[in-house]
Amino acid sequence: MKISASLIVASITLASTLVSASPVVAKKNAKSAGAVFFITNQPEGNQVVSMSVDTTGKLSFGKAISTQGKGQHGISSPLGPDPLFAQGAVKVSPAVNALVAVNVCISSPVTLTRATAYAARHQPGSNTLSMFSIDPKNPTNLKMVGKPAPTEGEFPMSVAVNKKGSMACVLNGGKVNGVSCFKIDQKHGLVAMKNSQRSLGLNQTTPATGPAGTTSHVVFSEDGSKLIASVKGVPPTPGFLATWNIASDGTLSKQFAKSTPSKGGLLPFSMTVIPGKNAILATDAGIGFDIFDFSKGNTASSSIVPINGQKATCWSSFSPKTGNFYLTDIGTATVTEVHVDSKLKGSIVKQYPQKAGSGTIDNEIATIGGNDFMYVLGANATQIDVLSLKAPGKAQKIQTFELAGPAKAAGIKIDPFNLQGMTAFVTKK
Repeated sequence: MKISASLIVASITLASTLVSASPVVAKKNAKSAGAVFFITNQPEGNQVVSMSVDTTGKLSFGKAISTQGKGQHGISSPLGPDPLFAQGAVKVSPAVNALVAVNVCISSPVTLTRATAYAARHQPGSNTLSMFSIDPKNPTNLKMVGKPAPTEGEFPMSVAVNKKGSMACVLNGGKVNGVSCFKIDQKHGLVAMKNSQRSLGLNQTTPATGPAGTTSHVVFSEDGSKLIASVKGVPPTPGFLATWNIASDGTLSKQFAKSTPSKGGLLPFSMTVIPGKNAILATDAGIGFDIFDFSKGNTASSSIVPINGQKATCWSSFSPKTGNFYLTDIGTATVTEVHVDSKLKGSIVKQYPQKAGSGTIDNEIATIGGNDFMYVLGANATQIDVLSLKAPGKAQKIQTFELAGPAKAAGIKIDPFNLQGMTAFVTKK
């Protein structure tokens, strides 16, 4: 099926009519089991918003803390939710009780000289990463560690933290694009690592112009030996995954290996590791999703799986409880459950329509007391949907938490078109 670039871009940037949802708040006396986090990405000041999670998986409003940085929306037409065209704008490390969030460039999208571009990348609040410590006894309590660290690029939009919690890498998507990595220091915050800044060489702008043609997501491989970044294509030219080897000292290989999706794949977006398979499931807003098999090296073979009726399937997460993946589509406001078998063949299990026009973007799955819960940011409706994942094909919505009222009461400014990110921290017993 031939898909036009204009149709795909319009689908991804769908700006649906703002809808409202009745607030459903977890019981105040319920025991805290953790927290979920997203960023406001406001241009006058970015904040991390913490939502408390109880033992039943339900949310109650927590608090917000400044990242000491700025937010920004990429250049798109029409303007809508998903301002960074990305997944992973904020991530936690349970290994070291830390959270890392991006702060996007605030420079004007005009042509910059080398000197002014450098100044823009290093001005306060611009193109930085902020690190916070998480209070494991009360995870909504965050404390900044060190100062925001320059990413050495423009328009940072995704960050990954390795399993050990020793290393964080950021993906920049603007005119100066690529990856940069940092040591996670419990006292000093994020410390730039030598020989870990690598370019993607994309022809982009600052702010990034998208969604098509932009960077999307950065992740570590399951064993931590590789760093992988996804880049959307500009139809009919497909996007790709870029893979760097990571040395024992954190150095990245000088060049990346390039993996493109099979015919029909166009816009690799989010990436979720397929456990035990040295493979990745990547959502693809042009078709449904792609499966990349890295078992034979850094250049992966791939297959595609269409999702009939999809408009912009862009975000994904994995449930250990069900063994399945859950993908969100901003255009149809649908959660699609996907199974990948032992031979890396993907199939659709079931679909779960959410509130029409809610703008379902970032999602995360947390395991609490042996049960899995999915948290979906409905940015356009300023809400978070909570789904219980008790068994394959049995996802059930248990809560819709409306953010606008509690945020306003707490003096927190949020804009549905600026909200981004979703990550979870579960309290250890």
